Amino acid sequence: MPVQWAGLSPELLLTVDREGGERLCAQLERQLRDAIRSGRLQAGERLPSSRELARILGLSRGLVQDCYAQLQAEGYLVTRVGSATRVADCAQVAPAPTTPPPGGRPRLIADFRYGVPDLASFPVADWLWATREAARTMPTADLDYGDPRGSSALREVVAGYLRRVRGAAADPARTVVCSGYAQGLSLALRALARTGARVVAYEDPGGPATATAAAEAAGLTAVPVPVDEDGVDVRALDATGARAVIVTPAHQWPTGVVLAPARRHALIEWAERRDAYVIEDDYDAEFRYDREPVGALQGLAADRVISVGTVSKSLVPALRLGWLLCPQALTESLTDLKRIADRGSPSLDQLALARLIESGRYDRHLRRMRTTYATRRTALVSALAQHAPAVRLSGLAAGFHAVAHLPSGVEERGVVAEARSRGVGLYGMSACRSSGAESPAQLIMGFGDVTDRAIGEGIAAVADLLG
Repeated sequence: MPVQWAGLSPELLLTVDREGGERLCAQLERQLRDAIRSGRLQAGERLPSSRELARILGLSRGLVQDCYAQLQAEGYLVTRVGSATRVADCAQVAPAPTTPPPGGRPRLIADFRYGVPDLASFPVADWLWATREAARTMPTADLDYGDPRGSSALREVVAGYLRRVRGAAADPARTVVCSGYAQGLSLALRALARTGARVVAYEDPGGPATATAAAEAAGLTAVPVPVDEDGVDVRALDATGARAVIVTPAHQWPTGVVLAPARRHALIEWAERRDAYVIEDDYDAEFRYDREPVGALQGLAADRVISVGTVSKSLVPALRLGWLLCPQALTESLTDLKRIADRGSPSLDQLALARLIESGRYDRHLRRMRTTYATRRTALVSALAQHAPAVRLSGLAAGFHAVAHLPSGVEERGVVAEARSRGVGLYGMSACRSSGAESPAQLIMGFGDVTDRAIGEGIAAVADLLG
């Protein structure tokens, strides 16, 4: 579909060489033919008016009209009375056909993709309101590059919100706005590398690909540390010699366990004794159902914990907005690294998020989504109980994913492949293990972006595969 330019006469890059031997009209015709054949000008696209193109190129209007008439006669352009000159539908060379992948990709009945919120529930009206309010009230000075830490308004609001809801020791002066978790983790690891850290540990199972890639980019070595029913094994962490560790204490990714109180204190003691830092990924703490809220680890040791938060799960990933709560000793370095990376995140989006939170609309959205995810969680439990009662679920107390423990003898890879052929997206735990091991066979079942009906239909379609 061609772009429908809204301007009265869209611009077009063409040049003429008055010193060359080729006639000006011939040059213009050749360049337009080439632009159409190569696809630079798409079928149906509007060309500048003859008057405007003549003005831009310093040519006579009659010369441009003659050029357009010649290309129309050759079938490259179409002109109608009262309408703009456009590229003819049949003028372009058809691209070579691409070979479809073998077997094709079936339309999914249900996709239990993890880590994705309900994208359809993004509060568009509230976000538009917040953006309008931010644009209407923002001082002119806020249109400049500003503080690389981010908008002072957003840092004030986020710090207040995290103190209130997460029990964090949040200080706006030590808060750095970033473009989501990936950038936040990258900045944190680069800042730690500046302090002399060489090894960073991460939870296993967890996110080995993300941790390893970010560590390598920062010049660090990433090592796995096992997780049990109480969270990360601090004794095993101590044996690695790492001076940093990435953890998900409120709702361990992906097992769903909570870091036990004794482990929390042991982890902080480790950081103090080793002159080390904890990178806390507070990724989905807003969503809890049948357990008491768990405060941020950063609230216990603000000088040893870098807390990374985002709105990727609470709103949508597309906003690319997050924040770092920085220890005093690392704030200057993290600010400098953010300045080097991109000079700061988009100001208008930051101000819009600040308005959304302080207006209460953000809290209202979270309350609505807790109800939605709780309903989907119930739908998943009920569907498995009805169609695959041998499958045990865990990690359901918070977030919008669960771990499905498959019966003995069921092969994870085979289940995932066959389910895909039936139009159901299932995802194995092996991708989250540093070793890639498929035993014990487990599935990570996200229910954030799949409807109640699709959950039931998807489980029914693959029930016989689950044992």
